[in-house]
Amino acid sequence: MWKYLDEEKDDPDSRCRIAAKRGTLKKREDSPMKTLLLAIEKAKASIRAKVEHPFHVIKNLFGYRKVRYKGLAKNQAQLFTLFALGNLVLARRCQGHADGCRVS
Repeated sequence: MWKYLDEEKDDPDSRCRIAAKRGTLKKREDSPMKTLLLAIEKAKASIRAKVEHPFHVIKNLFGYRKVRYKGLAKNQAQLFTLFALGNLVLARRCQGHADGCRVS
């Protein structure tokens, strides 16, 4: 699926460190290290949710599922507009909450 050059494949920094598998965390015995790893994974998941939510809004609310190659400038302008509208939708949803929300 992913294609690497030989140098990139062997580089330890080229690995994707998005999330640890749940099974590897459950196998660890209870210790301060396990608690720390769980906190790190929770922080990663929180960031991922905040980053991916605007894309979800754009895809499902506005129906933007494919890139249309009419021209790169037109695609860019359309995406900027959709993300601006998505931010407005998310801000409107957050207005009802007293604790406040962050809009991406």
